[in-house]
Amino acid sequence: MNVSDINAYGLVIGGSLVIILSYFANLLAKKTNIPSVLVLIGMGILIRQGLNAIGLTSIPFESLVLELLGTIGLIFIVLEAALELNLSKEKMPLILKSATVGLIALLGSSAAIAAFLHYAMNMPIFEGWVYGIPLSIMSSAIIIPSVSGLDDGDREFMVYESTFSDIFGIMAFYLLLGNSETASANTVLINIGTNLLVTFILAVVVSYLLVYVLQKITSQVKLFLSIAVLLLIYSIQKLLHLSPLVLILIFGLMLNNHRIFFPQWNLAKKKWNILPSPAALLDDHRMHELHRDYHLLTLESAFVIRTFFFVLFGMTVSLAALTDLHVITEGLIICCILFAVRFLSLIIFRRKSMFPLLYIAPRGLITILLFFQIQGAYSQFAQPQFDQGILLVIILVSSIVMTIALVQNGITVRGVTLVPEMITTDSSTGPVEQSEAAPLKNKASDEDALESPDVPEINDEV
Repeated sequence: MNVSDINAYGLVIGGSLVIILSYFANLLAKKTNIPSVLVLIGMGILIRQGLNAIGLTSIPFESLVLELLGTIGLIFIVLEAALELNLSKEKMPLILKSATVGLIALLGSSAAIAAFLHYAMNMPIFEGWVYGIPLSIMSSAIIIPSVSGLDDGDREFMVYESTFSDIFGIMAFYLLLGNSETASANTVLINIGTNLLVTFILAVVVSYLLVYVLQKITSQVKLFLSIAVLLLIYSIQKLLHLSPLVLILIFGLMLNNHRIFFPQWNLAKKKWNILPSPAALLDDHRMHELHRDYHLLTLESAFVIRTFFFVLFGMTVSLAALTDLHVITEGLIICCILFAVRFLSLIIFRRKSMFPLLYIAPRGLITILLFFQIQGAYSQFAQPQFDQGILLVIILVSSIVMTIALVQNGITVRGVTLVPEMITTDSSTGPVEQSEAAPLKNKASDEDALESPDVPEINDEV
């Protein structure tokens, strides 16, 4: 059998079956507390074996498909994370602490892994960092639905920490690659600072314009219009070697915190009132509807992207590598490094009971996405001595350790509503915004809905 024997109906049937099986994988995860990522990777391995059996040994346009899905996937993942970050004075200490722990753990783990790869595999130190950063990123896609049974303080900390780990890790990865040819450290810092400043200014201007225009559009067809605009600007900034994910982050923060970015001025105390209050530029009701619509869009889209990425990752795994003692040993050593750095980060910045938080550090989608980028768009940094089986060992071990810790701690997944009702109507005051705490409490449910969009209980996420 060859590629020409595959028709459109065969692709539709195959894709539909993968999504359906992904749904049932999450039902299984709900009953067993085992992340469905393991089931999806196993599904990919079985599909690869089946394709090999019928003589189809390669995927048509594999690198192009992975690069395209990777670009869209990163945008939706960062946007999804930004839509859940609530900025308020009450939560600032928690946000700052979780962001600090996430950043220190990311940098510390990356440096330690880079050193290990340099001395154990003779990998150049720069390439060691290129591989170390993806391995140091915690998977919010796995963590958020899994910690819904923790107490409120620990749960909120893990939600914010894993979200910041995703965002910081992605930005660090692309900033590092963007300065791969820079000679000195001072030049690297100057380039990164200039890059972030220019990107930030453009992101703020574009986000303000986009949010204002979107809530003025009365047509029902506007979500994919705005997504197309974001993709266009993202691609242009990428070609200009900027950091386009900053745009996605700020746009999502504005949608979820529009009253902060468009404040209400008390004009009675102002001697000048030439300009209208920024809050007057927006309609609260439409902004809540817009946030809810984007919430659903990212849930559904990210579910499909995550499903296919874990399956595709499974299709690239070589089973023979898992029988290699060196692969298993190196994977376990990197896991030990990750948990050791996490232990130090928590004991320095949190200073509370660390069980089971210490063991909630699985690696997943972002790690796989960035590894696909190394093998595809940045193949010049690919190192053949790093077997992909090591990545599979790290993902499996970190997920299993998290599962055991949660089970031992008596954590069960709590059922909550699927998508928070963004607006309630009060006859006297009009639309009333959902409380600040509510979006965070529903985050696990929303993330889990990526796996089973029409089940009102939390399932384990890929």
